[in-house]
Amino acid sequence: MVSMSGQLAWGVVCGMALGLGLWSLVALLPRMRRARLADRVAPYLADVSEAARAHAERRTVHPLPVIGSVLAPVVEAIRVGASRMLGGSDAVAARLRQSASALTVEEFRLRQVAWSLCALVSGAVLAGIGAAVGALPPALLVAVPLIFAVAGFLLPDRLLSRRVARRLSRMAEEFPTVLELLTLSLSAGEGILDAMRRVARTGSGELARELGRVVAETGMGVPFATALVQASKDIRMPAFTRCVDSVVTALERGTPVVEVLRAQATDARESAKRSLLEQAGKKEIGMLVPLVFLILPVTVLFAVFPGIVVLESGF
Repeated sequence: MVSMSGQLAWGVVCGMALGLGLWSLVALLPRMRRARLADRVAPYLADVSEAARAHAERRTVHPLPVIGSVLAPVVEAIRVGASRMLGGSDAVAARLRQSASALTVEEFRLRQVAWSLCALVSGAVLAGIGAAVGALPPALLVAVPLIFAVAGFLLPDRLLSRRVARRLSRMAEEFPTVLELLTLSLSAGEGILDAMRRVARTGSGELARELGRVVAETGMGVPFATALVQASKDIRMPAFTRCVDSVVTALERGTPVVEVLRAQATDARESAKRSLLEQAGKKEIGMLVPLVFLILPVTVLFAVFPGIVVLESGF
């Protein structure tokens, strides 16, 4: 009787899993309906609107809609609790903007919760294997899933910080070249907005994309100085912020912008040289490691070993 009950329970579980899987596959099929106004307008606003970009890039329906609908209340409660405990929504939003991510703060928190749950399950499986083998003490059986859950929750935040650092590093490398291109365009007689439009159209770097965003917002009616200042606040790169402040001040006072950009380009080149020298100084100690532990011992061995062999052989 117990065996029949166990088989019945496994049958119910497998049937539910099969039903949810088939329902999800059916829900993922494209819906035959007329395109809405938002679907037609979103591709044209994707370069200036985060909501339009997210709407244009999303799938026809959300992945795993049935499972998501079943677990949505639980996941939402966990997300809200995590947001209240951790806080820092403004800092997360700023870093998401710096990394050019299309995620919102809520979606990022949901990703953290999902990673934490997956890590918790992995830790529980590992702890179960350890308990079956008998290789782990009881304290570790409880601590391993918790450690995995915390690590899974913190890992997306760490990855976001690394993406921000890499993107800011690329923008810092592109900054002197972009300034020189703007200076060249201004020297040829173009205005500051036309020069930025040209750089944004011909460039392919991160900073060129940000300038393209400024140009697009200006074309939609936002004042040029306001869009430029907002871009500097979003990027939060000190060199770019100083350049924007100098350009906005020059525009307000009516002084030539080309001279300001030329001076900023010179300062950016000098700052890049100083940064390279600082990196070289930091790498100098690391370069001594192969010299001291590899090259020098091999050199001493080749110099001393033949003499030792001759002395031992008695020739």
